[in-house]
Amino acid sequence: GGLSVDSITDLSDNASTLLEALQLSHPHELDPRRSLGKKKMLSLNPITWQVPRIVDRCCQHIETHGLQTVGIFRVGSSKKRVQQLREEFDQGLDVFLDEGHSVHDVAALLKEFLRDMPDSLIPGELYSAFLSTASMEGPEQLATLQLLLFLLPPCHSDTLHRLLRFLSEVARHAESSRGPDGQEIPGNKMTVSNLATIFGPNILQKEKPGDKDAGAMNFEDSAAIILVLRRLIEHHQSLFTVSPEMQQDILRRLFQTDPDVIDYLLRRK
Repeated sequence: GGLSVDSITDLSDNASTLLEALQLSHPHELDPRRSLGKKKMLSLNPITWQVPRIVDRCCQHIETHGLQTVGIFRVGSSKKRVQQLREEFDQGLDVFLDEGHSVHDVAALLKEFLRDMPDSLIPGELYSAFLSTASMEGPEQLATLQLLLFLLPPCHSDTLHRLLRFLSEVARHAESSRGPDGQEIPGNKMTVSNLATIFGPNILQKEKPGDKDAGAMNFEDSAAIILVLRRLIEHHQSLFTVSPEMQQDILRRLFQTDPDVIDYLLRRK
């Protein structure tokens, strides 16, 4: 007896926005190891992981083969090999990255992809809003960042979450450690600050390269970008999880605007 809805695009704009936010309520459903649905559209049942193949493959490769690589993302790569990989992904080929691929080449490919996206991973219209959080502190800053993340398109949100989870894992291996037998395991030296410095300008861009209004980034903006990305990396898990209180608020609003959808959501649970 509930409303039959196959895609968020079938709903009104108001309900769509609320339901997209509601998708973040189930951390276990953000696990990429879950089986993916075959539907191409954004389903109300949030199991379709909308992350570009090139991003997920690059992250997986580095997580498997490069976490102990010193200076990853800073050491030079082969431009020819990176260009070849990029062309293979651009052609839609199912590219598998294994131990035969240079970690530095894969790292350079990931940075290039993020830098050259037609629209930044954090869209340009939200640039100033995200940067404004740099002057905030504590719970206010995190609460504002979370609300801004809810405004991202689903593909941008999923991809950013995957990237932040990856960067957090890289930073976790920054310092040297000791193995079970006492042998030293070298750290990659890529702290959260280092990663934020490298990836910040690729994720938060005021204007795309080549835009007529694009100008040199000033020092204040650069420092703010690094600080914001640091917070996103450090708190990505909590930022991408909707609190029970907010989820209840969303359900109450839906009850007022689209009560028929409530039955669908409750049956899904």
